[in-house]
Amino acid sequence: MTRKVTAAEVARAAGVSPATVDRVLNSRGGVSADKELAVLTAARRLGIDRALNKRAARTLRIAVLVQPRTNPFHELVQRQFEDASRTYARFNMQFRIHHADPGDMAQVAKKIRSLATDHDAIVLLSPEDPRLGEALEAFHRTAKPVIAMATELSSIGPHQYVGPDNQQSGRVAGDLMARLLGSAGGDVLVVAGLLSMTGQRQRVHGFAEVLAERYPEVRIATVLESREQGENAGDLVYAALKRNPRLRGIYNASAGAPAVVRARAALNRMDTIFITHELTDTYRDLLQKGAIDAILDQDPKQEVRIVVELLASRFGRAEFPPTLVTPVRIHMIENG
Repeated sequence: MTRKVTAAEVARAAGVSPATVDRVLNSRGGVSADKELAVLTAARRLGIDRALNKRAARTLRIAVLVQPRTNPFHELVQRQFEDASRTYARFNMQFRIHHADPGDMAQVAKKIRSLATDHDAIVLLSPEDPRLGEALEAFHRTAKPVIAMATELSSIGPHQYVGPDNQQSGRVAGDLMARLLGSAGGDVLVVAGLLSMTGQRQRVHGFAEVLAERYPEVRIATVLESREQGENAGDLVYAALKRNPRLRGIYNASAGAPAVVRARAALNRMDTIFITHELTDTYRDLLQKGAIDAILDQDPKQEVRIVVELLASRFGRAEFPPTLVTPVRIHMIENG
């Protein structure tokens, strides 16, 4: 018969009192985050079954910093985090959504500073900016988790990244573009949202990289920034198509697919190959109508799930951390 592990043994392994072990394992509350983590980690290591799937007593407050809902991808992310508190109730996390204008990084940094005192962790979907690292100082000083999601951030200090390999995504988009254009190749327009967003910069770099390596007949005519404004993406495409009748392809690395479709239609240029990102309901409809040729989707539902599981493991509420790099799926008219 297997010997039962005692609370005293867990207490010794965790470096806390037996009373603290009792409060954690029986969800009585009143225990600090670091002691709760130590107890749950020790209990799981010693094989106490009730520590594996129990609902934690203390509610974790997680700040999620995203763009307003006008950005389709960020709207999907926000919706998933709003559902996560119920979907992953056993982890007892409260996800608090905060909107940030990527064009005003001083205000974003100010917002981050205000979140440090009453949040246990922060999830960021943001452009790269050195002010972010300074704003996150309080999170780093107290070892609170900082997670960059969907786009990497190299200048913010200790953090973990959850999302796709955006460089590889750009390479896939470039390969698709060249294959769809065929041996004749041609000029291609690239539209990024903000090149200060590392993920979008990596997409553009990967796109250009694969063309240079394998498809010299496909030439990038210009790279433009929509500033993450969908209608602006349409205006940029309209002007570029009017200016350059040789454009045969458009790669949009950010928001604005409906506006781009309208621009092509207005100039009778729907034969221009169009590749973009994120499979929203609106984009799926355009894909099925043949107005978009291919969509690369990073699946925000899966990204949010990984963020939740990563945070749960960091706070001792899940046994193993998940794999953090997410796959990107290609959708075309037959599988959209």
